[in-house]
Amino acid sequence: MSDTQPVISARNVWKLFGPNPQGYLARLTEAKTFDEIRADGYIAGVKDVSIEVNRGEMLVIMGLSGSGKSTLVRCFSRLHDITGGTIEVDGQDIMAMNEQELIEMRRSKMGMVFQSFGLLPHRTVLENVAFPLEMRGQDRHTRRERAMEVIKLVGLEGREEYFPRELSGGQQQRVGIARSLAIEPDIWFLDEPFSALDPLIRREMQDEFLRLQDMLSKTIVFITHDFDEALRLADRIAIMKDGAVEQCDTPDKIVMRPATEYVRKFTEDVDKARVVHAGGLARPINGSGVPQGETISSRATIHALARQLVNDPRDAMPVADPNGNVIGILDREAALDMLLGAGTD
Repeated sequence: MSDTQPVISARNVWKLFGPNPQGYLARLTEAKTFDEIRADGYIAGVKDVSIEVNRGEMLVIMGLSGSGKSTLVRCFSRLHDITGGTIEVDGQDIMAMNEQELIEMRRSKMGMVFQSFGLLPHRTVLENVAFPLEMRGQDRHTRRERAMEVIKLVGLEGREEYFPRELSGGQQQRVGIARSLAIEPDIWFLDEPFSALDPLIRREMQDEFLRLQDMLSKTIVFITHDFDEALRLADRIAIMKDGAVEQCDTPDKIVMRPATEYVRKFTEDVDKARVVHAGGLARPINGSGVPQGETISSRATIHALARQLVNDPRDAMPVADPNGNVIGILDREAALDMLLGAGTD
């Protein structure tokens, strides 16, 4: 989980596609919808987005095709120049960087993994993983040593001399992840990295990814169109539509308190008990007495607590963070309503 220091800070960011985007944005004196902007001959790839990504956080950006999620992430790394607004990475305005400064920032701070694996077919796993280090000019021994470290980290030890054609889809994706990790990035951008995989392999890669994040605590921006995947991976989720962010919040809050009708449609079929954690449902202590007895982990989902909720006679239970500090009180009735349905005896 993250601390509160933003690594990426985007303020009022626009990315317009069209004949004279800067001039059009300068003339845009009143709010217009995506369709109104399109009628003027422009596409709002990103529409007035303000968002921060905190250090060590996994921010998942999701939305349907054409919602702007990939365009926004390409703005974060300045693969797209923005039309308006500002983007800072570690306090530096990336639009003010010259080409060499931008290349150095990408080489030293950023790792990227895309849906297409992009592996070099005539190079082995080891050579593919070491490739970005070769481009940096590192000597053969140093880059081989680092490549072997990350190959082991992603569970491909013993396959370093295989060629991509000799690997499964999931294994090829692990090579792509290892290659991006080889440069030891502070920020990791992943654009639908698992969407081409079969469901079982996809679940396996999500497990592997969560394990890596637990070990490495990278700052991650992860793009997906799969809401279940977003719920499973995210510290926070940003849901986009027509280039704008409809809501950015924790999975618990998005499921319990969707900000717009569009977000509500994403959440309506979700089993909330499998998503909402005790910490998300707990009410503040606010000077009231703390219930006696065993505490409940703030990270446990209501579904995981089902047996305890049914059998525990207490009306309210103390909720503790991972350090054992009591941070709130879980009302048993509210939790059972979420688990079984409101009004169930």
